[in-house]
Amino acid sequence: MIEGITLGIGAAFSGYNILMVMVGCFAGTIIGTLPGLGPMSAIALMIPITYGFDPASAMIMMAGVYYGAIFGGSTSSILINAPGVAGTVSSSFDGYPLARSGQAGKALAIAAYSSFAGGTIAAIFLLIAAPQLAKVSLSFQSADYFALMCVGLLAIAAFASKGQFLKAMIMTALGLALATVGQDSLSDITRFTFGNINLMDGISFVLLVMATFAMSEAFMIIFKKKNISFKASDASTKKLGSIKLTKQEVKEIAPVVGRSSILGFFVGVLPGAGATIASFLAWGFERTIAPVKERLNFGKGSIKGLAAPETANNAACTGSFVPLLTLGIPGSGTTAVMLGALLSFGVQPGPRLYVEQPEIFWAVIISMYIGNIVLLILNLPLIPYIARILAIPQKILVPLVLFFSVTGVYLISFNSFDIYFMAIVALISLVLRVIDYPMPPLILGFILGGMMEKNLRRALIINDGSYSFLWERPISLTLFIIMILIILIQVYQGLVKKN
Repeated sequence: MIEGITLGIGAAFSGYNILMVMVGCFAGTIIGTLPGLGPMSAIALMIPITYGFDPASAMIMMAGVYYGAIFGGSTSSILINAPGVAGTVSSSFDGYPLARSGQAGKALAIAAYSSFAGGTIAAIFLLIAAPQLAKVSLSFQSADYFALMCVGLLAIAAFASKGQFLKAMIMTALGLALATVGQDSLSDITRFTFGNINLMDGISFVLLVMATFAMSEAFMIIFKKKNISFKASDASTKKLGSIKLTKQEVKEIAPVVGRSSILGFFVGVLPGAGATIASFLAWGFERTIAPVKERLNFGKGSIKGLAAPETANNAACTGSFVPLLTLGIPGSGTTAVMLGALLSFGVQPGPRLYVEQPEIFWAVIISMYIGNIVLLILNLPLIPYIARILAIPQKILVPLVLFFSVTGVYLISFNSFDIYFMAIVALISLVLRVIDYPMPPLILGFILGGMMEKNLRRALIINDGSYSFLWERPISLTLFIIMILIILIQVYQGLVKKN
């Protein structure tokens, strides 16, 4: 192991590979900032470009694109409520209200520091425990994944403000229903398409996010005539671009960063979980354990509510390399593309990779730490300038949001039906927002719906239709006990509030 780490350090710190890290991080940051263009499509496009590269250099660059995109995706989430990538949806819950209140610079700084801390802590975990954690991820079966998704859905309690739990549950159910549209992955039977061939592949996640967050926000501004831009004089103030955090603020977010790093990393280790689920779980967990007064501030501009998902999604990105490198199992959609890239280079990831080709295994891991430093250096000086996006007049900003929403969705499918469908979803979302129905539970239900169904059906097939797997497997039983405890805590808190 020591010899492998030494080889990895030598490879990662070579001038050429450091350049690859910088190129990957810069490209990923730019791609992540643009709504609709995620790291998966970027890495897919880069595979032909990297054919002449050494496998270690190619993987280092693609890894840089991956966590660079997650890092950069927070920018559009915070500034214009248009998440650049799925993993930064929950960053908009508190990041956007902070930016609206004139603290855009501080919000971007918290995102940068939290992302750096999460990625760095996770890289250290990965360095120490990758082979051992591979065994943990192997022990998870379909029943355990189903239980994990159920725990994820219970985060719905975190999105429900006082008196809104029923509304939040309705939105979750709607998200689960939308996830069933399209071809059934196990039987190939089409469901709820109503004869429309455009719905056979299901509803695009990017379409749904752009419609419910970015486009509906633009419509809200138009119909309510809300002014989200700052006065012209504000554009030159230090407050807009300030990246300074007080000692008290650092004290507040430090434990959040620690908890979210651990949570995000271990969720990332589980194949198929990924940064999106990690960020939702971290946000929900922090809101659940927060004191009552602080909990009310979540979703309205809480620095803890921004630090948690930003830390968790970067930690999960790093964690997702554990099953990829040690088992050959993709930890997310993006690492699935990277698996294809590795195979195209003639490299077979798996338990023998860090023994037979340690220079690739350890170089990728060590490059992640370098990449986090590069991202921090790259982003911090730009924050005062990036934050000035908020100084753009409303009459320019709203069309820009609509343009990015439409372009982002169209570039994925090149299908005009998606544009019309997105506009309809955005109008429905506008009505739901006006009558105070929360959007985050809908997105969470949509994300988890497909995975929940697949894992439940696989577990039932393995157990001949019996539901005994819910309590027979120790991991599943533990997760369901955690679910019951969360419910009991919510009921107890509700009774305390009434008294």
